[in-house]
Amino acid sequence: MEKYETLEILRNSPNSGVFHLILNRPSRRNALSLEFFTEFPKALHSLDQNPDTAVIVLSGSGGHFCSGIDLKALSTISDDNTSDRGRAGERLRRKILWMQDAITAIERCRKPVIAAISGACIGGGVDIVTACDIRFCTKDAFFSVKEVDLAITADLGTLQRLPGIVGFGNAMELALTGRPFSGSEAKELGLVSRVFGTKEELNEAASVIAEGIAGKSPLAVTGTKAVLLKGRDMTLDQGLDYVSTWNSSMLLSNDLNEAVSAQIQKRKPVFAKL
Repeated sequence: MEKYETLEILRNSPNSGVFHLILNRPSRRNALSLEFFTEFPKALHSLDQNPDTAVIVLSGSGGHFCSGIDLKALSTISDDNTSDRGRAGERLRRKILWMQDAITAIERCRKPVIAAISGACIGGGVDIVTACDIRFCTKDAFFSVKEVDLAITADLGTLQRLPGIVGFGNAMELALTGRPFSGSEAKELGLVSRVFGTKEELNEAASVIAEGIAGKSPLAVTGTKAVLLKGRDMTLDQGLDYVSTWNSSMLLSNDLNEAVSAQIQKRKPVFAKL
């Protein structure tokens, strides 16, 4: 398995379909370096293409999930000695699009991504978790859409994804104030679906739920993620039409026959890898 400077990939059991993707700069509270934006989409693509991977659990090493973009990376991005404002602006736009694409890689990944959040989840950390499919946290986790305090308009996906998760008014308030909010408030807002007492309990629950999803039909799981994401940008009628087309090509599979047989025989189904 490929080695990364900013990430670690673990598989707790050789028979498990659950892979753990870990932000691995604990000395920097997992702040996002420029290297991260190269490695992260590469790691996700590798896991997506690996037939052994059914579900990905995303977490941070040490006490924090992610403290946001590394300030050294931020200064590097903003440095441009050219006197041509148009060319400097065009280069900056390309850098931002490149960074956005690294976060959107979570949605491009066919396999579900579960965020297991403890400690700080700030700025770029919120960009990452809003792109994830399921979010859990510890009760001592804390969040902040921090960019406004750094004189930045958040540009890696939070302003686009957060309103659909917590509601437009809540997203506006969190983004304009930059205020920290707790794991329990994140649950009230709907940013996370479950809160756990300790990081150990969080990791255990995330693994159990991931293993449960990994035991389901991979065609049904990847289809559910794809159709839900596509449906965000569609009317109800368009979404229904899209899923009818999707299922017309995917529904009549060996997975369907196996699921029905397993139900009748009262046994656990066994599905082929994807």
